Amino acid sequence: MIRVPDVRVVDEDGGQLGVMRTMDALRLAQERGLDLVEVAPLAVPPVVRLLDFGQYKYELTKREKEAKRRQRSITFKEVRLKPKIGVGDFDTKVRRAVEFLEDGDRVKVSVQFRGRELTHPQIGRDLLDKFAKQVEEHGIVERPPLLEGKSMHISLASTHKPKTHEPTPPAPGKGHVRTESQAPTEDAGETSATSAIEEPQVQPAPPAEPKPEPEAGAASTGR
Repeated sequence: MIRVPDVRVVDEDGGQLGVMRTMDALRLAQERGLDLVEVAPLAVPPVVRLLDFGQYKYELTKREKEAKRRQRSITFKEVRLKPKIGVGDFDTKVRRAVEFLEDGDRVKVSVQFRGRELTHPQIGRDLLDKFAKQVEEHGIVERPPLLEGKSMHISLASTHKPKTHEPTPPAPGKGHVRTESQAPTEDAGETSATSAIEEPQVQPAPPAEPKPEPEAGAASTGR
């Protein structure tokens, strides 16, 4: 809440309405269906503006999200060469540097000298110039090659916009919903249903009762 008696008012279009009483500024904001927002509290008198505060907060949040989405830390990659590097290795290093530059990273290309190779720094300078020529469509040289100790290097700045990486969705857990591609086929369903039906078991016939033994001395009828 604005507690000062007088304020300098700016309308919704950025026009200056001058200094007026705070109550009059509040009444004007209500008449226009807007809010009275203090934008410069340390000024004398404080500066207020007529605006839709809800719309203002929405646009501010939207801009912050967009800035965070585009924000990406630019890393510094390094590619090392040798004065007697072969053609195949040189081309491999060039392709690797192009990948870094396409991602928007800066690249440091250095030539490492050993022993008596330091007496021929022009070899390293020519090698770096050749390297920069190979990647000129993807990066520009920030500084010329300079000999520092036992190495000579150049810095390349990317001409590509940094790539934004979308967050990777989490892997489904054990209880995840099965997708259509994971559902069993119709044939597989029939097979599993069929295999689940058990065949009826035939109960064995009860054993026959033993016939009584004929009594001793009884005559056989022949039947």
